[in-house]
Amino acid sequence: MKFTLSWLKDHLDTDASVEEITETLTDLGLEVEEVVNPADMLGAFTLAKVVGAEQHPDADRLRVCRVMTDEGEKQIVCGAPNAREGITVVLCKPGDYVPGLDFTLSVGKIRGVESHGMMASWKELTLGEDHDGIVELPSGDVGDKLVDWLAAHDPSKVDPVIEIAITPNRPDALGIHGIARDLAARGLGTLKTTGYTPVEGQYESPIKVTIDEDTLDGCPLFTGRMIRGVKNGPSPKWLQDRLTAIGLRPISALVDITNFFTFDQNRPLHVFDAAKVTGNLRVHRAAGGEELLALDEKTYTMQAGQMVISDDNGAESIAGIMGGEETGCTDETVDVFLESAFWDHVQIATTGRALKINSDARYRFERGVDPEYTYEGLERATQMILDLCGGEPSNVVSAGDVPDHSRAYRLNAERVQSLVGMDIPESEQRQTLTRLGFRLEGNLAHVPSWRPDVQGEADLVEEVARIASLTKLEGKPLPRLTAGIPAPVMTPQQRRLQMARRTAASLGYNEVVSYTFIDKAAAGLFGGGTDVAMLANPISSEMSHLRPDLLPGLLQAAARNQARGFADVSLFEVGPAFTGGEPGEERIQISGLLVNRNGPKDVHGASRNWDVYDAKADAEAVLAAIGAPAKVQILREGDTWWHPGRHGRICLGPKKTLGVFGELHPKVLSELGIKGTAVAFTIYPDEIPLPRNTGASRSALAISDLQAVERDFAFVVDAEVEALTLVNAAAGADKALIEDVRVFDEFIGGALGEGKKSLAIAVRLQPVDKTLTEKDIEAVSEKIVAKVSKATGGTLRG
Repeated sequence: MKFTLSWLKDHLDTDASVEEITETLTDLGLEVEEVVNPADMLGAFTLAKVVGAEQHPDADRLRVCRVMTDEGEKQIVCGAPNAREGITVVLCKPGDYVPGLDFTLSVGKIRGVESHGMMASWKELTLGEDHDGIVELPSGDVGDKLVDWLAAHDPSKVDPVIEIAITPNRPDALGIHGIARDLAARGLGTLKTTGYTPVEGQYESPIKVTIDEDTLDGCPLFTGRMIRGVKNGPSPKWLQDRLTAIGLRPISALVDITNFFTFDQNRPLHVFDAAKVTGNLRVHRAAGGEELLALDEKTYTMQAGQMVISDDNGAESIAGIMGGEETGCTDETVDVFLESAFWDHVQIATTGRALKINSDARYRFERGVDPEYTYEGLERATQMILDLCGGEPSNVVSAGDVPDHSRAYRLNAERVQSLVGMDIPESEQRQTLTRLGFRLEGNLAHVPSWRPDVQGEADLVEEVARIASLTKLEGKPLPRLTAGIPAPVMTPQQRRLQMARRTAASLGYNEVVSYTFIDKAAAGLFGGGTDVAMLANPISSEMSHLRPDLLPGLLQAAARNQARGFADVSLFEVGPAFTGGEPGEERIQISGLLVNRNGPKDVHGASRNWDVYDAKADAEAVLAAIGAPAKVQILREGDTWWHPGRHGRICLGPKKTLGVFGELHPKVLSELGIKGTAVAFTIYPDEIPLPRNTGASRSALAISDLQAVERDFAFVVDAEVEALTLVNAAAGADKALIEDVRVFDEFIGGALGEGKKSLAIAVRLQPVDKTLTEKDIEAVSEKIVAKVSKATGGTLRG
């Protein structure tokens, strides 16, 4: 929304500077985006007088002028044909920046004659297109500032232009009168209000208007009148200057008047060339397929249900958006029909989007205009047409009624303190609302018709706080609801996820935050890609499905890194994975991915490829950090995207899986463009039981003062027997004494024979009440051998 300072002062009696106005507008919520002040570029230029002009000795088209300036007489070489003695000119001194030429002046020599400045043309000052000669001013004294002379004699040339951003909830600020009302409410001036006298009609309008019954919800009110005998042509200079300043091209007096009211009062209007209207005007819904050549010289095909204005020949205007070229006004127009109507904002927005038309009328109607200004706007525009174009008005014709937008809300002065935190006296609150146009009856505030955004008591509070200035708001801590140490804000699950992130980062992983949407092919590799997880309106084909697992996103991120020269990556992510699109069909996962090597190659050979045990160790570290039980089972039979022989499920039982680790299937890596090997882990934190003790205290540390004993055992078992089975059997031989069991050697072949292997374990015994004797140790050893033999079928190696 653009407007000039002088235009604003037509509605606001103020002495405030441009800086004060712009700062106040932004503080009121009408953010200033740009201020273009011509005076800023013209401040250095002064008036001077040519006291002598002689022919240049070496150039026929140049004259050497003696110019009287505020610094004395100067010599200036000038090539303008009107450079002569006695004229008052605009002087640009050495060191001044000339905007029209885009350079800074300096003392120079022109054909051997020194020139101390220049006398400028209007174009060189960016104040017009005239560059045939230098500026000749009819008055002015030597040394006067150019900006002061223009402000007194031609103010439009130095009128600042202010542009503000309008939020959708402030349609009243799309009119300059509404902006002035806000500034006056803040106390930056006095709002100018002038009454109007309805124009008396001289005859009955030959053009009548009707609204179809099924269109009254989209057009509750349509008014108009005939004005015959007008003389169309260029609008007056003051009107052209205002429209040009805000970026509009003056067209003709009739069209410029409608544009003026669009910006001045937020009241879009339209004028039909009455001679081109056949019969009466009818507001109705299109049947579909009607074509209309609009004023933007484009042909639009109407869709069924869209509102149009038609005469007896067919559609003549796209209702509330743009008029038709056929009935548009030209310089030959003599009789016009002036329209002022109120349109439903939702239906205007729907039609505008469907037809892809952007116009000032649509922009305002779809945000909301003042319904009660419909008649007044018609009368004021009629008067301006009569003043500028002459003519004879008819009586007003109308269809429908002004829609009832009346509503009132209770003003509770204490709510400003509770909602905003500002202490504003009730008397000031009432004065603020009154200045904004609200009508107060006791504690009820009646909302003005131009404020469709005010829909409750909280909106009244917002208006009061906005005018009082939110910059006065002081930050204060909220009072505690309970005394003492506050209860934790984070849930146990949130704390677990936080600890999982910290642990993964400490292990050397980089966190990834990827989209929850992936392509169908990638989702299919991880058990997804079905219709139940498909998006109805995806952003792109690469984001068509909800992700069934975190690993595809991590693998795609790793592939992008490899494509850019980073072959070895360590990534992790914490987030939801989905089995469907309904509530509850998701679960949180913690996933980590290791690709290729654990570091760059070096001379010591410390660099190696990541293996399944790296993923297992990291998964166990994360599980331990988030409170998972220490004793778990490692089972097989994981999902199909894991390598069938190089993965394991971390379980509390066959049906209670806490996580999975292992090497990813080569087919999956190939499909997603991963070069080399990749190991990963996925943890399901929701499956981990919460601790029974929820208190902050810890149990006493129990450490035995008796010496531990270690014994080694080697068992010969079948080659397919898993080491974990043997370890679990040995650990179960005596749970009170056996503290730890670990494998330290494996031997295959040799004298053991085909299909056999030897697994060596170290068993640590930790007594708690007495020192172990040799007899006690032997008894435990016999239990270990028996348990392992029964579980694995193995024998103690001799």
